[in-house]
Amino acid sequence: MFDFLLRFARQVVQNILGQLMQQFNVVQEQALSPMRAMVQQVTGGVWIGEGANAFVEEVSSLMIPGVGKVGEHITTMQRNLNHAVETMDQADSQVTGLVNGLGDVFGNIYR
Repeated sequence: MFDFLLRFARQVVQNILGQLMQQFNVVQEQALSPMRAMVQQVTGGVWIGEGANAFVEEVSSLMIPGVGKVGEHITTMQRNLNHAVETMDQADSQVTGLVNGLGDVFGNIYR
């Protein structure tokens, strides 16, 4: 029964990790990359003047770092979930070892 629960928990975590990677890709492809492209276009001369300079400054100093922080948080969560899976696997190994050891002890007692 415990083995089933552990496999189920591991599957749930793996699904969450997959969704996190999808969200990370969305952040990269639909937010960060377009912002960087707009800044390149403006600095390349598509738009000039004080408004253009303010736009580049705003996007470069606020928007891009903010989106980057979202990506960092996703990466940190992914790392933490991977650590949780490793901890569950270690705990499972330890419990299996203890149960097998107890089986040997009880087997020796009743012989």
